[in-house]
Amino acid sequence: MPKQEEHGEQPANRQPMSFGEYLRHYLLYLVKWVILAAIIGIVCGFTGALFYNGVMWVTAFREAHTWLLFFMPAAGLLIVFLYRMLGQEGASTDTIIEAAREGHEIRIGLLPSIFTGTLLTHLTGGSAGREGAALQIGGSIGNKTGMLLHLDRSEMKIATMAGMAAFFSAIFGTPLTAAMFVILFLSVGTFYEVALLPCYLASLASLRVSTLFGVQAFRFSVEVPEILTHHFVRVLILAALTGLVSVLFCAVLHGTEGLLKKYLKNPYVRAACGGLAVIALTLLEGSGDYNGAGGAVIARALAGEHIAFYAFLLKILFTAITLGAGFKGGEIVPTFFIGATFGAVAGPLLGIPASFGAAVGLVAMFAGVTNTVIASIFLAMEVFGGAGILYFALASIVSYACSGYNGLYSSQRILYSKVRPEYIDLRTNHNHLVKKARFIPRGKRSDQKKDSQKERQ
Repeated sequence: MPKQEEHGEQPANRQPMSFGEYLRHYLLYLVKWVILAAIIGIVCGFTGALFYNGVMWVTAFREAHTWLLFFMPAAGLLIVFLYRMLGQEGASTDTIIEAAREGHEIRIGLLPSIFTGTLLTHLTGGSAGREGAALQIGGSIGNKTGMLLHLDRSEMKIATMAGMAAFFSAIFGTPLTAAMFVILFLSVGTFYEVALLPCYLASLASLRVSTLFGVQAFRFSVEVPEILTHHFVRVLILAALTGLVSVLFCAVLHGTEGLLKKYLKNPYVRAACGGLAVIALTLLEGSGDYNGAGGAVIARALAGEHIAFYAFLLKILFTAITLGAGFKGGEIVPTFFIGATFGAVAGPLLGIPASFGAAVGLVAMFAGVTNTVIASIFLAMEVFGGAGILYFALASIVSYACSGYNGLYSSQRILYSKVRPEYIDLRTNHNHLVKKARFIPRGKRSDQKKDSQKERQ
């Protein structure tokens, strides 16, 4: 890059745009992405409604027929077979992250694989959410739309991101959170502004369509304490503790997956054993609260009802075994469960009302495991309303800082140190490399990028 460009100056041979060129250039961008975002949003909204209602139906059916739990090993075998048959072995949310970052094509077989796999997991009582499927299905829809319209590689990234945001919005009813989450979580420390308009418009379109088909937005009402200094101190402590819980969750989640793959190399055996383990844990625990996504428990925690002090630990265990064994779903709703139940228990110990503690824990946990501070603040606004936003913002910032370089998605990159003004560019869950990271001057970052590519491989 020429030196003058590096400092933001125009090269001598670059002519400024005329007003006509400027108008044509930006009108083309606006019209093109309004149309594409609408197409992606409508398709994701309809598919998202189908998926959401499917998950709700199989969950209700399982709760009415608890014997379906005993079919979980068989469901695991079927999921492994389906992924192999469609050539999707090893495909995950990390696959979508890489595609969105690099502009790669996503094989269409991922869509039916994750759709069916998630429904089977929820039907038989696996502990998982639905947003992992949302990001994968939405990313696939956006990616395929871009392929059909012959978009170039850079535009393929935007189309993939718009699909991810649209499907997330369709099933949670949080368009701002969806757009900000997708833009920010791929590479922490960057803000991909060019994708903001497509992602937000696609999220709005999908939300409009999904609500027409009965999808209910993720909304709760909690009483917010008065704005006082000592309340901020209490929220800060709760958020710091939640950040540590997010470290525990990520460590157990990825550690369990690694151990199961190490000692149970055959994916069929791994899925069957994981299903048997969840059955045993469910029978020992007795309530069934930790099967499925756990939305009812989240609602009880946010209502201030009694929550067992060990609830967040059991949810971590159930989720880690389910996903580590190869069952499909997502980690965000279990994240909400863990954060809400931890906050409902730890909050009153700090003098925070249980319901508000649950809300703070939910938002802080989301910030900790996804490394997306701004998206977490928007989540608080859309889910709990504007009241208490100062508390939720503090909780998001503190939990993010205390969660280290961990995360749900190992393809996520954190570009800047959380404790020093240094450029590090590391993948999440690679904490052993943090001590080796040092500030890289602008002119030498190409070498750092090469090293990062080798580390990814």
